[in-house]
Amino acid sequence: MRASYLFTSESVSEGHPDKVCDRISDEIVDLFYREGPKAGIDPWQIRAACETLATTNKVVIAGETRGPESVTNEQIESTVREAIKDIGYEQEGFHWKTADIEILLHPQSADIAQGVDAKQPSNQEEGAGDQGIMFGYATNETPDLMPAPIFYAHKILRLISEARHSGREKVLGPDSKSQVTVQYENGKPVGVREIVVSHQHLVEDLTSNQIRDIVEPYVREALPKEWINGKTIWHINPTGKFYIGGPDGDSGLTGRKIIVDTYGGAAPHGGGAFSGKDPTKVDRSAAYAARYVAKNIVAAGLADRCTLQLAYAIGVARPLSIYIDTHGTGKVPEDRLEQAAAKAMDLTPRGIRTHLDLNRPIYARTAAYGHFGRTPDNEGGFSWEKTDLVEPLKRAV
Repeated sequence: MRASYLFTSESVSEGHPDKVCDRISDEIVDLFYREGPKAGIDPWQIRAACETLATTNKVVIAGETRGPESVTNEQIESTVREAIKDIGYEQEGFHWKTADIEILLHPQSADIAQGVDAKQPSNQEEGAGDQGIMFGYATNETPDLMPAPIFYAHKILRLISEARHSGREKVLGPDSKSQVTVQYENGKPVGVREIVVSHQHLVEDLTSNQIRDIVEPYVREALPKEWINGKTIWHINPTGKFYIGGPDGDSGLTGRKIIVDTYGGAAPHGGGAFSGKDPTKVDRSAAYAARYVAKNIVAAGLADRCTLQLAYAIGVARPLSIYIDTHGTGKVPEDRLEQAAAKAMDLTPRGIRTHLDLNRPIYARTAAYGHFGRTPDNEGGFSWEKTDLVEPLKRAV
């Protein structure tokens, strides 16, 4: 590994067109998990795979579901409009009240269901919802054990978003992007070389300098004070104008920001998106489990950096392989960590859903600002960010 280098990661806000779609897809997953128990349906039997497209005053939702009949298209449409309203879109080209919403959801394929459902009540074994590889990653370079570039790119936009929602920054629109280039020396982040923020504004004739005056305090609040100096280069609304934003300015799709969702390019990605999928889809649940184990390995002091890969086959419960790379920072051999991971946590789909308590309406909150490096909440969200696997891993090692 190089000792000194530059590395860049980007983030996008909840108003970015792709993130609008991620949010809508995850709201539908949450809707099924909220309504299912009310209708007497076992949460283990709920299925949702929702894809969303958004463009000028148009939202199209397609996918496969299994759940209560009480979840009607009218209820789904209402949920979608509330999500768009909460994001903040009340513009002529995209408005929560007037957007045309087309719903094309249908029942889950019986061929897929037969491979995923538990084979018999006495066994309760269920297969993975698809084949694939999933990666988890952790590094001790930030308090949340995330890579610094993506950690701070997210933080910049979260702070600006909070100010916008509070009414403090009324001229800013929902759509924005950030990018942070971090200087590493001796393998550690020490400063920021380049900062990019592109933010939609609701007053058409605002200049880049005026937008910089608004967003710069939040950038400085997000970053370590000593990381910004005279050598730091700023790019704020570099095109000069960002008035038309959101799905009116650029169409959006679910699952098109998977590197933003994970580690900002600092670690591999299996390729599968998260949003819109219930936790039988290992694209989502196993990626959460991989992050959980990798984070706990680093939190336990067993490595300074850890990449973990899991592999699954559709209809097969046990992972096909567990691979760990500590990038030369491990305190014990990787093969021992692989064995310890398998002992410390049941990595079957049912084991993951049980351990992390994933059969809950906790997914809409993940749709923006990353699925990792977040604080676990009282409702069960971000349970994969807990460090309660530290002692089991130490015992297993």
